[in-house]
Amino acid sequence: MFIVKYRKIFFTISIITIVLSFYAMATKGFNAGIDFKGGSIIEVSYDKRPDVETLTKVLHEAGFEGARIQMAGESDVIIKTQALSETDRQKLTSTISLSGLKMEEKKFSSIGPTIGAELRTKAWYAIILVILGIVLFIAYVFRKVSEPVSSWKYGMVTTLTLLHDIIVPAGVFVWLGKEVDTLFIVALLSIMGVSVHDTIVVFDRIRENLKLRVSNDFATTVGTSLRQTFTRSINTSLTVMIVLATLFFFGPASTKDFSLILWIGIGIGTYSSVFIASPLLVVLEKWQNRGQ
Repeated sequence: MFIVKYRKIFFTISIITIVLSFYAMATKGFNAGIDFKGGSIIEVSYDKRPDVETLTKVLHEAGFEGARIQMAGESDVIIKTQALSETDRQKLTSTISLSGLKMEEKKFSSIGPTIGAELRTKAWYAIILVILGIVLFIAYVFRKVSEPVSSWKYGMVTTLTLLHDIIVPAGVFVWLGKEVDTLFIVALLSIMGVSVHDTIVVFDRIRENLKLRVSNDFATTVGTSLRQTFTRSINTSLTVMIVLATLFFFGPASTKDFSLILWIGIGIGTYSSVFIASPLLVVLEKWQNRGQ
C-alpha cells in the first residue's frame, strides 16, 4: 500500500509538526488557566451586554489590569482575574455593575495557587499513568505475537504515537494562545483513548493476517492490513469530527476550546494510527533484519 511505500514522507510531516510544536511551547509557553495557576472567575448576565472595550476600561481603572474577559452566550460575560479576597470580589462586582444596566451574578469560584500547583502535578501524573497503562495493555494483548516483530515493540510504537498525538494538539493550542485548564487535560486523555483504539484496530488486523500468512513479506502484510481498515478508521473519525465541529460552531462558549482541541487531536490521532504507527513497525522489522 502507498502508506507503507511512502512512509518517509509521512514521518517527515510528523517530525516537522512536532518540532514546530516544541518551538511554540519554548517561545510562547502555556497559557495556564486559573485551574493550574490559581485565580478567580466570575460569570454575570446583563439585560443588555456591554462590549469588551467598555468592560476592559472600567476594570483597568478599578485596578484589575490583568483581568481576562470572555463573552458567553447572548448575554453572559466571564471574567477571570488573580485570586480575590472577599473585599476585592465585592469591588469587582461593583465595578462591572454598570449604571443603566441590570446585572445578575451567576457564578463565582476561586482557586488558590497552592491548589493550582497540585492540580497541575496531578494532571501530569494522569497523563503518564494512562500512557503506561496503555503500553502494558498492548504488550499483554500482543504477547503471543513474536515474529517478525516482538510484542513489546507494538507497545513502544504505540507510546511514540501517543506522544505525537498529545504534543501536536498542545503545540497548536499554544500557538493559538488558548488557555490550558482541566478541560484541556480531559481532552488530551480522550484523544489518547481514541488514538489507541484506532491503533489497536490496525495492529489487531496485522496480527490476524500474520496468523493467516497472507504474505511472507511483513511490509506487504502491514499494507494489506491498512487497506482493510483504512476506510473504517477514516469514516469513524470523520463522524466524530463532524459532531465536534457542530459543537464548536453552535455550542456554548464554555465548550468551544474543548471541542476544538478534541477536533484537532482526533484528526492527528487518526493520522498517526494509519500513517505512522504501522509503518513504524515495518521500519523496526527492517532494522531487526539488518542486525541479524
